[in-house]
Amino acid sequence: MTINTDDTDMNTITFSSRRSPVYSRNGIVATSQPLATAAGLEILARGGNAADAAVAAGAALNVTEPTSTGIGGDMFALYYSADTGQVTALNGSGRAPSALTLDRLKNEGLLAEALPPFHPHTVTVPGACAGWCDLIARHGSLSLSEILAPAIRLADEGFPVAPLTAYYWARGAARQLASAPNGHELTINGRAPKAGEIFRNPGLARTFKLVAERGAAGFYQGPIAEAIVGVLKEAGGCMTMDDLASHVSTWEAPISVDYRGLRVYECPPNGQGITALIALNLLEGFDLASLEATSPEKMHLMIEALRLAFADARWYVADPQFFNVPVRELLSKEYAAERRKLIDPQRATVDPKRGAPVASSNTVYLSVVDKWGNACSFINSNYMGFGTGIVPKGWGFTLQNRGHNFSLDPNHPNCLAPRKRPYHTIIPAMVTRLPSPDDGRVGGGFRYAENATQPSPPYRDQGESLYASYGVMGGFMQPQGHVQVLSALYDAGFDPQSALDLPRFCIDVDEAGGRVAIEECMPKATLDALQKMGHPVYEVTGYERALFGRGQVILRDPETGVLCGGSDPRADGCAMTLVLGRR
Repeated sequence: MTINTDDTDMNTITFSSRRSPVYSRNGIVATSQPLATAAGLEILARGGNAADAAVAAGAALNVTEPTSTGIGGDMFALYYSADTGQVTALNGSGRAPSALTLDRLKNEGLLAEALPPFHPHTVTVPGACAGWCDLIARHGSLSLSEILAPAIRLADEGFPVAPLTAYYWARGAARQLASAPNGHELTINGRAPKAGEIFRNPGLARTFKLVAERGAAGFYQGPIAEAIVGVLKEAGGCMTMDDLASHVSTWEAPISVDYRGLRVYECPPNGQGITALIALNLLEGFDLASLEATSPEKMHLMIEALRLAFADARWYVADPQFFNVPVRELLSKEYAAERRKLIDPQRATVDPKRGAPVASSNTVYLSVVDKWGNACSFINSNYMGFGTGIVPKGWGFTLQNRGHNFSLDPNHPNCLAPRKRPYHTIIPAMVTRLPSPDDGRVGGGFRYAENATQPSPPYRDQGESLYASYGVMGGFMQPQGHVQVLSALYDAGFDPQSALDLPRFCIDVDEAGGRVAIEECMPKATLDALQKMGHPVYEVTGYERALFGRGQVILRDPETGVLCGGSDPRADGCAMTLVLGRR
């Protein structure tokens, strides 16, 4: 990427990516690993749709990037259906064991500020497998055996490890796998594989084969479940067979806000997607389109909006089965107008307090849009790299440490409790275009050829149509990335690749008066100006740029149906398309 700055005029900034976006009429898959992208494309070539390809790519990522994701973690998805024009939300996150209580932690000497990050008590029921199966059951068109076949081949036959993955694998091998029960299963004689080295995972291939044969029951009952319970008991955990067998995913109404003629969708709490929506509501009151993409004025407004959004989200986001999250009030334009008054265009407010709406009530992200216009925004995570690093013996995957996100304050809405879902950082996003009041378009869905079961291109959208399927992975960076990338796409008019290449900031939300990390390629004049405004900023370089997330974006043209995709340069992946003719 290149950024040229004229020091005599801070507003004269030009930006261009060194990598072209991908255009297609036949579907695009964008992931953080080329082999996972290829797995998704294989499924599209077999006639599968966006849901089928997303699960195939997600399973392949479990093989090729176990440093971030796996069937031992959780997943969320948003699915845009071309035949209805509707977005559905799937919550595939797990719950705390039924025997895990604050009293238990107190008796074990663990009732501190937070659980130790890799302790077996941080393992919540892995929700990914049930989520994959439920997504296919509702929206898919192929069998699980067909969908999981590419990942099974990769695990059985082995694959060459990509460079960035090799770097983080080495860190995880030292940090988690070296001391975790059975962690050696994800190493080569105790060490991480090197870039280009072949890694085989026959245990994970066994796992996928059993799931392909038996569905979710193959994971939550029987030998895999017994291995999960056994290794956690050995490590000092308390998960039971009943905890696993009783797990269910939930289909939920997505939450959304209107932003300058777009509708931006996120999954509802217990996910943190509401953070991005609160921030977008605040930013809608500023003319961001008139500001240069990397100008200090724009960075300042986005940082301030996200600080306010996190001040609310870090308190109010919790399992809605245990706490009445005031979603409608938090996302109202009236609430945004009041909170917006707290933003000083000239000075930073580094420690904002949460508002009081009046209530009536490490990770992989991938995106797929198929040739029919269906879209799947999909995210799957172990949380901290390999999660706990604990491996159910012989099955080739690690168990997540998502429970580390629980509060241990009994007065906090997100306080740990039996069978409760924790605050979740992983969030997919979907964006649609709202019809203009004067364009004569009404209703949803598409115009079809007679008797067609899928849209017959070329066609013109009617009503609310797909604008983008996108996301940015990376802990608490995710809503920050959603806001920055969407503004680059829509306010600045960048293509997906350029929007992803643009330098980013990341607020440390776990630190009082949280510092703001600035990517090394941000103009120095911007960094200096932010410091003068009172932002505690610092520059991040090298491999640590992963702090700024790794995103995937697919846009869709409403007139022609042509897709445009990009993949984040901070990962090993790519966006790719099929060469098949349209059928």
